[in-house]
Amino acid sequence: MQQLVIGAGSAIAKALIQQNLNQGDSIIAVSRQAGSLEESSAGSRLQRLQCDYTESSIDAVCAELRESGIVFDRVTICNGILHHEGLSPEKRLENTSVAPLETVMRINAFVPLMWVKALKPLLKLNGKPCVITALSARVGSIGDNESGGWYAYRASKAALNMLLKTAALEYRREAKLVQFLLFHPGSTDSPLSKPFQKNISPTKLFTPEFVARQLTRLQGDLRPDLPIQFLDWQGKRVEW
Repeated sequence: MQQLVIGAGSAIAKALIQQNLNQGDSIIAVSRQAGSLEESSAGSRLQRLQCDYTESSIDAVCAELRESGIVFDRVTICNGILHHEGLSPEKRLENTSVAPLETVMRINAFVPLMWVKALKPLLKLNGKPCVITALSARVGSIGDNESGGWYAYRASKAALNMLLKTAALEYRREAKLVQFLLFHPGSTDSPLSKPFQKNISPTKLFTPEFVARQLTRLQGDLRPDLPIQFLDWQGKRVEW
């Protein structure tokens, strides 16, 4: 199986890559770290490409992939942000401002869409089924929002869901063998969740390795008649 893992520096992506290498898959991992298809050693099942996640850089990576003639079975987009120095989830409306909203929206919603856009010419010619997965979140569910707060993160994941649902409908018309999965991994023990883990029960804090196993299982069990599904780590449908 040939896989493309985007945002390969994240905890879940690293676990997914290692798990699938152990299963014998071949993987191209995209991250900010330097690398290229040509630099990979002969016969290696793990190849790395560098991308700074600007639109031009995404286009350049996808052009290189098209030229390589590689056919993908799975594409997993792991890019995402919840906090960094100077940016944290807003507890109240008074904490919101435009700059953080724009930053979170760009990384969580617009960057995945640019990947889906740039990969379309390649995947249209794939010739076999392919699953595109993006890491979403239950807090991006409009119907499930009962507590409020986390304005930028909620809005960005809701936007991601809508953008990829729209893209999935277009793909279904032009690339019928491609399916989409929006995946809620649950609370994962990673740098993204670290500041908030004190409020999470240890039984509900999952290792990246567990999440990777659950994701791989779901990717192999999707209903073929649906262009896109929004599922949690248990395989249960999440309300849009």
